[in-house]
Amino acid sequence: MSPSEAKQQIDALSAELKQHTYNYYVLAMPTISDFDFDKKLEQLAALEKQFPEFLDPDSPTQRVGGFVTKEFTTVRHRWPMLSLGNTYNEQELLDFDQRIRKAIGDNFEYVCELKFDGLSMSLTYQDGKLLRAVTRGDGSQGDDVTTNVKTIHTIPKRLHGVGYPDTFEIRGEVFMHRKAFERLNQERIDNGEQPYANPRNFASGTIKLQDSSEVAKRPLDCFLYGLYTEKTLFKTHWESLQGVKDWGFHVNNESRLCNNIEEVLAFITEWDKRRFELSYDIDGIVIKVNSYGQQQELGFTAKSPRWAISYKYKAEQVQTQLLEVTYQVGRTGAVTPVANLKPVLLAGTTVKRATLHNANEILRLDLHKGDWVFVEKGGEIIPKIISVNLDKRDASAEAIQYVTHCPECGTQLKRQEGEAAFYCPNDEGCRPQITGKMQHYVGRKAMNIDGLGDETIETLFARGFIRHISDIYALNNQQDNLKTMERFGEKSITNMLEGIEKSKQMPFEKVLFGLGIRFIGETVAKKLAAYFKNIDALMAASFDELIAVDEIGDRIAHSLIEYFSTDKHREEIEKLRAAGLQFEVEEKEVTFASDKFAGKSFIISGVFEKYSRDELKDIIEQNGGKILSSISAKLNYLVAGDNMGPSKLEKATKLNIPIISDEELLAMLQ
Repeated sequence: MSPSEAKQQIDALSAELKQHTYNYYVLAMPTISDFDFDKKLEQLAALEKQFPEFLDPDSPTQRVGGFVTKEFTTVRHRWPMLSLGNTYNEQELLDFDQRIRKAIGDNFEYVCELKFDGLSMSLTYQDGKLLRAVTRGDGSQGDDVTTNVKTIHTIPKRLHGVGYPDTFEIRGEVFMHRKAFERLNQERIDNGEQPYANPRNFASGTIKLQDSSEVAKRPLDCFLYGLYTEKTLFKTHWESLQGVKDWGFHVNNESRLCNNIEEVLAFITEWDKRRFELSYDIDGIVIKVNSYGQQQELGFTAKSPRWAISYKYKAEQVQTQLLEVTYQVGRTGAVTPVANLKPVLLAGTTVKRATLHNANEILRLDLHKGDWVFVEKGGEIIPKIISVNLDKRDASAEAIQYVTHCPECGTQLKRQEGEAAFYCPNDEGCRPQITGKMQHYVGRKAMNIDGLGDETIETLFARGFIRHISDIYALNNQQDNLKTMERFGEKSITNMLEGIEKSKQMPFEKVLFGLGIRFIGETVAKKLAAYFKNIDALMAASFDELIAVDEIGDRIAHSLIEYFSTDKHREEIEKLRAAGLQFEVEEKEVTFASDKFAGKSFIISGVFEKYSRDELKDIIEQNGGKILSSISAKLNYLVAGDNMGPSKLEKATKLNIPIISDEELLAMLQ
């Protein structure tokens, strides 16, 4: 290879790797696997070694990690957060072991830890209190995300036990459990928002939210594993893992102390199979020399410690046949293609279907009917087609053509500029959109109507009782007809009608969210209701007035304008208004402002007639009180409403915690 050719390759690889790094660390949306990234990095390093005159100080081979976002305060790490060298095979681990033995002899131990697929975090504690939380960033400096991290329940705000230093850092990984990821991702899909590819991306995106109250709604977890102090407290890493547990830190219990490389390899093999049993994702195993003295002796390279390495598991991949492509229509009208596959075992589960995301993905894969495809689970969660085995393609196979018309109602699909998905515009006549919107409307996070579940909505729609949300409020006039439905007795009808009547008292923000307008999630609905106060002001708002609201961008503003410009939508709102729904914020004057609750802690649980839980929370905080997240002996009062969870009541009773009503709470302020 000539120098000029080498220069071209080095420049091209550098640019590509920098973009992948930005996608991974800043956007939290990687477009390449870890394995492929590492191979490209190795290729670049080899070229730079062969042609050192082209080595740039800003080359990806010289950087520890990614970029620092400008949304948070930048903080320099006291101890650099270095990356670990990666290996994907047994021989490279044996080579690592031999290097260790040459340097320090044969008398040493390893600690093996699960390599969590999350977001690296450094926590600083001072006098036993959490002082600061900083992301890894570029390894030398990161983002101060303390306010967001304080919402993670497994990270102690104050330490217990004894023996911890006045000031120290502890490092770990913030992550999201799979079940939480699946539930929250489904909510994003239901709200017409772009879903995250895997739990790691969701956790990373959550930590970078500006509003910590939104972070608190997303259940994040954190395992801690690395202690950094001025003065060494423990002789070994294993001792430190046990020691920090006593201070209250959440330490993973699956780590293992190994006497030799054979035990390390056995641990890796064991977890290659068992990793799918975990509630969270791991993408490998971290191996560390146990003794801190020996770690110091081995030292560091410019990028990573010589005494540690990570073994990365390859994403499990299987080959199976594509049977057909079908299409799902969501409540927002988005049409999602789904690959129906010949059943195959993958990552511990039988996979029959895989997402194809959108029309662009079908084109990228160049899918043909009957193709044999390679499938893997992205982030061990979502099955996806990686590529096609062209050697097994039938020469006469036809290319898959994305549908041009809605598979449910036959309406021609539309695609809005800047969006990847096609949409069915027939929201008033497309069955899954109609039933989906009503199911969303009656759901727990919207109008919370008891007795109206998904199956009941489907049945009522099939029988012709309901076609629009407003029809729900006319069911009271069809009691005799309702009794003709199977498995729908008088008690069920009564409960349902009572639930419908009760929903008329739900606040404006819930009604707005329940309407199912594209991109209007629960939080956005709350901000819009608080800003515009009533539906008429919101419907009359211009584009500029809409984007003036905190966190309302162009996409949401255009969606609102389009929705309210449709006569049928406005007619529906008027019918709901006539039925008695709340389309105006009810302003409650709270005149309390004192320190009467100073030093007192509260938990609010249940449903209240006069106040929402948020309003009671504001009253407590405005008068010096503190809201806790869980019941413990430190709690002073449990404010109990209707439908309070029995477990909370039982625990509070056992701990002799006073249980008071909202009226008793307010009386304490008189």
